Amino acid sequence: MNFELFIAKGILSKDKSNFSRPIVRISVISVALGIAVMILSVAVTTGFKAAISNKVIGFGSDIQITNYDLNKSAETAPISKNQPFYPSLESTEGIRHIQVFATKSGLIKTDDQIQGVVFKGIGSDFDWSFFNDKIIEGKAIAIDTALKNDSILISKKLGSLLKLRLGDDVRMYFVNEDEMQPRGRKFIIGGIYETGLEEFDDTYVIGDLQHIQRLNNWTSDQVSGFEVFISDFGNIQQMTEKVLDEVGYDLNATSIRDLYPQIFEWLDLQDINVIIILILMVAVAIINMISTLLILIIEKTNMIGILKSLGAQNLSIRKVFLYHAAFIIGRGLLWGNIFGLGLALIQYKFHLFKLPQESYYVPYVPINLDILTVLLLNAGTLLVCVVFLLVPSFVITKISPIKAIRYE
Repeated sequence: MNFELFIAKGILSKDKSNFSRPIVRISVISVALGIAVMILSVAVTTGFKAAISNKVIGFGSDIQITNYDLNKSAETAPISKNQPFYPSLESTEGIRHIQVFATKSGLIKTDDQIQGVVFKGIGSDFDWSFFNDKIIEGKAIAIDTALKNDSILISKKLGSLLKLRLGDDVRMYFVNEDEMQPRGRKFIIGGIYETGLEEFDDTYVIGDLQHIQRLNNWTSDQVSGFEVFISDFGNIQQMTEKVLDEVGYDLNATSIRDLYPQIFEWLDLQDINVIIILILMVAVAIINMISTLLILIIEKTNMIGILKSLGAQNLSIRKVFLYHAAFIIGRGLLWGNIFGLGLALIQYKFHLFKLPQESYYVPYVPINLDILTVLLLNAGTLLVCVVFLLVPSFVITKISPIKAIRYE
């Protein structure tokens, strides 16, 4: 039988003192609130990062294969789509899909508005999975390599700005460097999408790649590049290097993190906020537990003296109080997990807490729950608190048995 654990359980179950009970309850509440806040902070931050990353990746892919002379503008130098790696690159482990694309700057002109946009041309191999829940009106464009499609997708924001609706005709103008006059094209709005990301909703119009080929005087096999989707974004750096090796020396492979560094650097900053919250919550729990442990030691001074007079070593008595403190922490962790996980699951299911999408890119607080992370938070909190309680428990060694037995 574990002597220290037996005594600690006895104290926990039979102690009816009115002095320490409120203090213990406060400690339980502080630990519970701390772990609940930590769970919610990690769930919200990781959910937020995942939601924004998925939107950026869904629109721009994980990796783009282009010419080395590709600049930051939408006017690109063409490359042939007849490459050794296309579409066989999809069979590479870790790569989910590859598709062609092309971009060109243009102007949308209405009766009273002119708006600069980027026309993104897509082919028949375009993966519509990202847009399935982003198209709020109309439908996806049916791309046929044998027949040019005049339908386009515009964002809800562009539609509101230019007062355009589903089914309206829209006139777009494009300029080539070697031509004096802009080229005009008439399109039909076949769908309206909304991603919530200003970088895309303010700029991009999606249509048939064949329009860009004709506007740029390209051949039918020329494109701006290829978009590659991978299975695990956590391996983005390794997969980019792998794709770069596959495409050869004359083409470049760029990860989405390098294409939109401002977005991903901003997302990375959210980790600092989580770290600060975790440190503060653990610090509060530690301070409360140290105070509780010292109060328990003072209250049980008489018991400490009796145990010492019976031959109990200081280490054993310290273990008794550490076990007692661990029980208190465990009770707080239990209630904190019930509250934190319960609130997170409710938000995940019902989206009770809304956000202004124009500011946060998502319409509600996103949640991402990972069981391993929750277990590590609980284990880490328990371990750190117990370790920090080793120092105040050292007070027990200074208590004299004779004085302690007479202590009231």
